[in-house]
Amino acid sequence: MSQPQTVTVLGAGVVGMATALTLADRGHRVTVIDAAEGPGLGTSFANGAQLSYAYTDALASPATLAQMPRLVLGAEPAFRLRLSLDPEFLRWGLAFVRNSSAGRFRRNTLAGLALAFRSREALRRLVSDHDLEFAHSCPGKIHLYRSAKSFASAQKTAALKAAQGVRQQLLDPDQVVAMEPMLSAIRNDIVGALYTADEEVGDPYRFCTSARIALTATGRGTGLFGVTVDRIEADEQRPAVITAGGQRIVADRVVLCAGSQSAALARSLGISLPILPMKGYSITTPPGPAAPTISVTDVANRVVFARLGNRMRIAGLADLGARDTNIDPKRHRALVRSARAALPQAAQYDSIESSWAGLRPMTPDSLPITRTIAHRVIANTGHGALGWTYAAGSAERVADIIEGRD
Repeated sequence: MSQPQTVTVLGAGVVGMATALTLADRGHRVTVIDAAEGPGLGTSFANGAQLSYAYTDALASPATLAQMPRLVLGAEPAFRLRLSLDPEFLRWGLAFVRNSSAGRFRRNTLAGLALAFRSREALRRLVSDHDLEFAHSCPGKIHLYRSAKSFASAQKTAALKAAQGVRQQLLDPDQVVAMEPMLSAIRNDIVGALYTADEEVGDPYRFCTSARIALTATGRGTGLFGVTVDRIEADEQRPAVITAGGQRIVADRVVLCAGSQSAALARSLGISLPILPMKGYSITTPPGPAAPTISVTDVANRVVFARLGNRMRIAGLADLGARDTNIDPKRHRALVRSARAALPQAAQYDSIESSWAGLRPMTPDSLPITRTIAHRVIANTGHGALGWTYAAGSAERVADIIEGRD
């Protein structure tokens, strides 16, 4: 291993905590800084919980581009686009359009797949080495399709991934119900499905809290919570983080894992990161009388269902360009309506225990930015809707950069 270094990690979500723990395991001394009072209280708090290693499909695609007029007009209830004349938004939008070709969709999807494969193995190592507890299980996942057109498109993408070693089954409606009997109530609405046996789930918030305990136990990591970062300074020597209170924290390296806030912090270095927030929602409820044990993604309704022990996590909606984390009552009701329409007995919809909204940092190509952006400052951000899936793999990429292996 290279000479141990001191590293400041900005952000204590799944990406930041995975990065901090991975670096500590490699012998580096790590300080995690977050404005919240503890780890995992932002976008990682209650996301969809699915570890979707086989479903790395880039958002920018010919199909999404064809939908653009409907998105602009607000005709897609689950996916909204908040237009802006801000130059940053316009640059992002043009880059998104460039990435919507068939060739770039293929390239970006396969690049995400390679990172997801690495991330799966990296997370397993973290779990094994530290006995992390976060309701981690491998129930598999069913992707449901309610139209022949969308199912045909999914089969083409599945064939692309099969060449990379992804194992998926094509199911007809009867096979879907045989595999997950709790879906019998919607059998007549199903055209087909993709089943992936080795897909996983886990509670991202509990991962963050468990990783914090493990980080402290290594003796090489600590956390500073309730601390807002004002800016990053990088010169020819060592980079420094300046807090809102004026404290100057110097380290050998700074790793930027601040999600949607990363763009603002990068601007303090004179760097523009192509990140646009995409707001999503979730609810957590007790399981219903027909709660599936296998994870389910209903493509038509853009809603996902994940069983976390004795709770059901349901997530959906995508409001691209939204910048606040307030729970909009109308959008919250839209999620509940979509979930009821998708799986009417999967959850106790009248007994919602918690509701959440968060900002997922999207890049135009749906791939995270994991690279050096200034002298001894590394970005590890822009993971979009797959932050939980990519977290451990991108953490290893950061460690490789620091140790000169990249």
